[in-house]
Amino acid sequence: MSAKEQRAGIALTITGGQLYDSERGLVDNPGLLIRDGRIAALGAGIHEAGDTLDAGGQIIAPGFIDLCCNLREPGNGQKGNIRSETRAAARGGFSTVCASPETSPVNDSSAVTNLILDGAEARGAVRVLPIGAITRGLEGELLSDMAGLKASGCVAVGNGSRGVRNARILRRCMAYAKTFDLTVMFSPENSSLAADGYAHDGQVTTRLGMLGIPEVAETAAVMEMLLLAEETGVHLHLSQISCARSVDMIANARARGVPVTADVAMHQLCFTESALAGFDSRFHVRPPLRSEADRQALLAGVRAGTIAAIASQHLPHDSAAKQAPLPATEPGLSSIETVLSLGLELVQRGELALADLLRSLTSGPAGILGREADIREGAPADLCLFDPQARWQPSAESLLSVGKHAPVIGRALPGVVTLTLVEGQPAWRSA
Repeated sequence: MSAKEQRAGIALTITGGQLYDSERGLVDNPGLLIRDGRIAALGAGIHEAGDTLDAGGQIIAPGFIDLCCNLREPGNGQKGNIRSETRAAARGGFSTVCASPETSPVNDSSAVTNLILDGAEARGAVRVLPIGAITRGLEGELLSDMAGLKASGCVAVGNGSRGVRNARILRRCMAYAKTFDLTVMFSPENSSLAADGYAHDGQVTTRLGMLGIPEVAETAAVMEMLLLAEETGVHLHLSQISCARSVDMIANARARGVPVTADVAMHQLCFTESALAGFDSRFHVRPPLRSEADRQALLAGVRAGTIAAIASQHLPHDSAAKQAPLPATEPGLSSIETVLSLGLELVQRGELALADLLRSLTSGPAGILGREADIREGAPADLCLFDPQARWQPSAESLLSVGKHAPVIGRALPGVVTLTLVEGQPAWRSA
């Protein structure tokens, strides 16, 4: 039976709770009727149909959208797969994830894109949108078949966490992507300046003798990409920025009409370089966690809308990848299940408004992809219901991702996702 046939005839009425609206913020839920995978009615006096769910005390939001999620498939499965990582995404309230092109083999052809989409259709809990590789093999040399990637279902092209070292090739990539009206997604880093570093070049690296990555490794790449985007007119999306200066440059570029958007990983909003003071390999991430001043500037960028989206930058690893001495460990956090909870901690501390958090997880990333994320009649029933007052404690046993290196293990966190719907079908339901 197809997914469409499974959705046919399914009806659910949600009463109580509060709805998040991107324009009005939180409003009382007047009643929400879901039928055949879509929002059939919204308002007072709707007739209850099928099952009824009382969402009293909960918030009903559009399903979250993640712009950077590593599903590890195709790959050897040791670090994760589509089934495990999309279940983890659904548990975190995400109904849609953008799959990184850093797979094995790299997603630089329609054949690999179709492999990902077929796997998502067969085994995925949430909607998967592939990001295609902008260069063959992500090697930064030969341009990929962008037309074929777009035709096969890629929503954007990028180079994952790898840079394009040659500025001439980078310019050609942008011009070629503009031809096919494709968004380019880059994590800005000058590899020569970053060299062999693995932590922020600041007080902690100086004290502990670590090899640092200076801020200019990011800002030099940001400036180059902004200038090339301004020339070519391509929609440039800067992924996982980490520096205060990057926020300023993006704001200035947007003010003069450059088509640029940006996102930030949730862990960059919550942690700083001090997390590495105990040589905790979980916090070996790329770009590195930076200073408190950078963290505050990133938060200000989210509040102002300069940074349109908050991403998970979910990168699951097997346990061995994080057990070597810090410099030899692999960068990345298993983060998608804790994004909402970490965001709610920011809200509780008064550093971020709840409306800004939800906007950055819903309409913000949707707009970057040229989509909508609203709770309105006729829209797909992609929803996340969560109790902001309930608490849970992540552990290696409770996490659904293959990666157990979450940023907060054994700590009570606010916010429990009780139900995630993808086109009206439950992708996650809490016990």
